[in-house]
Amino acid sequence: MESSGGTKTGDGGCFLYYAYGSNLLRERLLLSSPSAALCAVARLQDFKLEFGHHQGRTSSVWHGGTATIVQSPGDEVWGIVWKMNTSNLSSLDKQEGVEGGIYVPIEVNVHTDAGKVLTCRSYQMKDYICGPPSPQYKKVICMGAKQNGLPADYQKKLEAIETNNYAGPVPIMEEIEAAIKAKKIKSA
Repeated sequence: MESSGGTKTGDGGCFLYYAYGSNLLRERLLLSSPSAALCAVARLQDFKLEFGHHQGRTSSVWHGGTATIVQSPGDEVWGIVWKMNTSNLSSLDKQEGVEGGIYVPIEVNVHTDAGKVLTCRSYQMKDYICGPPSPQYKKVICMGAKQNGLPADYQKKLEAIETNNYAGPVPIMEEIEAAIKAKKIKSA
């Protein structure tokens, strides 16, 4: 989709988004943000990954706690920097529940393997109570970590996350799995 050039900002109408949760998985992110392109694997220093329920309410999408990042000196979170069209900003905000006040956009500086520091948009859950993720949500994060080659010891840490053992339907998981299957058929 080409824009007529009238709406372009100085940076070509793109922004960098740092994903550390379910959006590590390309197929998950592309459901809401088709313009996303992989930019780099990157490390966020002095933060740690936590899972929680916004205001104590379980995610109706994932049926468990969802990921957030909290400042924690000496810790680190690994994730992916996606380059996205500014046109996808509102759909990304919507996916992250910004208007409902669930997540707030924050700016983070992350370090790539190439030694670059990139300033990215990311999201932090507000006002949450810690709680374990559903097995389905954890699976998407682990699949994304593997898909993008996050460090092996970090992948092990993700694999070790306790879940709430939810076994009911997760429609978005079916959408993601269908998207992965469709891609396999296309590339076969």
